[in-house]
This record gives sequence, C-alpha cells and structure tokens, in this order.
Amino acid sequence: MKMNEIREMSTEDINKKIEELKSELFDLRMKQSTQVIEKPHKINEDRKTIARLKTVLNEREGGEK
Repeated sequence: MKMNEIREMSTEDINKKIEELKSELFDLRMKQSTQVIEKPHKINEDRKTIARLKTVLNEREGGEK
C-alpha cells in the first residue's frame, strides 16, 4: 500500500487492516518455521505496511502517544 492510499482510509479501516496484516504475518512466520513459503518477501512487505499504517495513525493523533 502507498501512503496516499493509507491516508484516504478512515481510522477504523486502518485499525482493521493492521489486525489483518498482523494475523497474516503470524501465519507466514509459522509457515516459514515449518516449511518453505512461496513468497518470503511478503513478510517484509507486511511489516513495512504495518509500520506505514501506524505512522499515519500517529500523525492523526498529533504525534503523541
């Protein structure tokens, strides 16, 4: 996902997407530990997408935790 696409999403949608990606990332890690996965680059893509989503959420909150 690109930052433009993420910024157009609502906060609820971003939170849902983060949860989806976290569960997908967990599944990929489990598969990687037990077998060879077809797209190992998907792990890095998911991690970076989660970081982008969290960055946009942090920007919306004003940068404070």
